[in-house]
Amino acid sequence: MRNIADADRIWRFIRAFAAEATEETALYFTGGATAVLLGWRQATIDVDIRFVPESDPLFRAISRLKETLQINVELAWPADFIPELPHWRERSPFITREGKLSFHHYDLYAQALAKIERGHAQDISDVGEMLGRGLIHPERVWSFFESIESQLYRYPAVDPPAFRRAVGQILGPRGNRKPA
Repeated sequence: MRNIADADRIWRFIRAFAAEATEETALYFTGGATAVLLGWRQATIDVDIRFVPESDPLFRAISRLKETLQINVELAWPADFIPELPHWRERSPFITREGKLSFHHYDLYAQALAKIERGHAQDISDVGEMLGRGLIHPERVWSFFESIESQLYRYPAVDPPAFRRAVGQILGPRGNRKPA
């Protein structure tokens, strides 16, 4: 059985995974790994990642590192569940560079919207932390939601009216600032 991933274990993953990179690559953390590295959670069950460009050596390294480091690593990011937000790369906070790998948090606005859409208690708590820490701003979240709303038909699991209601419940009506 693998262990939960605390900050130390995630940093060990960063160093070990970077050692496997044979070309310039950007890795994006999302979900619990972002919450742990930014400090509002102590640990996460899964380390969710995506790397660009995709690379066979890195794919092969994942299963080996999962066993060596005893952590769960999953290939997941918000664009698996909601449309990509425009210019998400520019808003993906830089973490560190190790060898040929640059590590980032995937766009926090995209993470927030994906968490709102999913609606689990931990997701809603994470969005509250992002708002409370000033990492995201309600008006911008609304703007990004509206920028992807017409594309939601491409995600059959998403109910667009329910998603809009959930955004409103978390952020308050468009144009009003709801305290975090």
